[in-house]
Amino acid sequence: MDLRETFATNLRRLRNARGWSQDELAFEAKISRGYLSKLEKGAYYVSIKIIGRLADKLDVEPAEFLKRTAKRSH
Repeated sequence: MDLRETFATNLRRLRNARGWSQDELAFEAKISRGYLSKLEKGAYYVSIKIIGRLADKLDVEPAEFLKRTAKRSH
């Protein structure tokens, strides 16, 4: 998984943990819902400025978006 996919997965996880819809988070972070949707799909690269806004609204450290999940052993 590349960093863009890692970011997308973590963004979706953190938003869902907060219980927010894409519309709610987009409104709070002052970005469009369409842009947020593309970020969550890993279709767009994200800027540091937007990472900061999202982290603020989700009440997490920006680094939380780039944490990789532990690999499962089979």
